[in-house]
Amino acid sequence: MYLITGLIGILIGAITAKRRNGKTADILHYAAGYGIAFAVAGFILTLIIEKNFL
Repeated sequence: MYLITGLIGILIGAITAKRRNGKTADILHYAAGYGIAFAVAGFILTLIIEKNFL
């Protein structure tokens, strides 16, 4: 699940930077930042689901 949320974060980050007219480095930076943040959030969500429901 955290892999999927990480990929979603990469897409959102890249789209955000592109809309702000960022250069290639900006797009990569935003994609990496959003990807890491979303992956961590997905990991925490996965842990919560595993501990409480399974």
